[in-house]
Amino acid sequence: MDEVVRYTFRLRPGATAEAALLADWGWCRWLWNEAVHQCRTGRRPTFGKLSKLLTEARARSSWLRDGSQVAQQQTLRTYALALQHSFRVKGRGRPRVKRLKDALPSLEYTTRGFSIRERRLRLPGGVSIPVVWSRELPSDPTSVRVYQDCLGHWYASFVVRRDTAPAPDVEGAIGVDWGVTTTATTTDPAYDLPYLGHRKRCAAELAKLQRRMARRRRVKGAPPSSGYLRAKRQAAKVAKKAARQNIHDARVWAKKVVDDHATIAVEDFKPKFLARSRMARKAADAAIGAAKRELVDRGLRAGRRVVLVPPAFTTMTCSQCGTRAKDRLGLGVRVFRCDTCGYTAGRDRNAAGTILATAERGRAGADDVRHAITSFREVGEVRSEPEIPRLPAVGKR
Repeated sequence: MDEVVRYTFRLRPGATAEAALLADWGWCRWLWNEAVHQCRTGRRPTFGKLSKLLTEARARSSWLRDGSQVAQQQTLRTYALALQHSFRVKGRGRPRVKRLKDALPSLEYTTRGFSIRERRLRLPGGVSIPVVWSRELPSDPTSVRVYQDCLGHWYASFVVRRDTAPAPDVEGAIGVDWGVTTTATTTDPAYDLPYLGHRKRCAAELAKLQRRMARRRRVKGAPPSSGYLRAKRQAAKVAKKAARQNIHDARVWAKKVVDDHATIAVEDFKPKFLARSRMARKAADAAIGAAKRELVDRGLRAGRRVVLVPPAFTTMTCSQCGTRAKDRLGLGVRVFRCDTCGYTAGRDRNAAGTILATAERGRAGADDVRHAITSFREVGEVRSEPEIPRLPAVGKR
């Protein structure tokens, strides 16, 4: 089975190559901002119209002709796709202006605009950049994205095809409930993802660097000092180290869960509301969104049955008999006790069991008057990958 993936490698551009990349980024950023202006003035530019305007502008302006036409064309293609998603994807806003001090450089090249010779990435304008090849490419790349991160490091992300052997057949199912004290609580304690607190360990050092930035900040309108930029880079380095640790832990945990289970029931938890609560700092440190995304992506690639279950009433519902408690459990109550069958378990462990039962049986039936679930009932076949099934809330018809 073939799959399209990205292989990312570190670049080591010299001063001349970096200046050429930044110059290309300047032309592409100008085109993006011009496309945003065209949209805001009501001209409704499509990709075809933008391409025609680009051709006319390159014919008139020698300044624009100095840049790579492939990178400029791909910038307009990316803008058209972002504009299309803003109408179709919920929560996506219209493309905004990319300011020089905020936007990080990002350039796209198709096969007409790049090549790999002598293990170096060659771009238009005679730019040749050494690549740190940490692994071999499985096939010839069809496109590459060259970008710079907040630390000033350059990367090349190649789009390639690779052959993947089908994942071995396994049995078993697991339910996953997200939390703050324990990042992921599952029906099997051996697969829990504990809260590791990588950002918490870096908090003191990060606060020290942020105070240094505040002392060295100049008045508005004045260029930043070298001391301020140095402190800003050091703070970004500390923050990115913690983020990488979170991503690594999430990948290791997700691989372990996917390798051993055929059905994975995941709480469809959206941690945005935690940003406005007193748990915002710890929730950000737990990186729930990154762990959930990694688990779902790995499960789908391996061909597992991944089901997203809404979190409504999962904490109040007994995972053994399906009875829902009459009152909501406060955050201080960490043990669930069922008054009907006497089942007792940890609050999150019981929620994970309820999520798994909901995924296996389709959904839970409920009495709308008494607000109590008497049993988990079969209601038809549940959809599986490649489209992730999203079940209705527990107790909702």
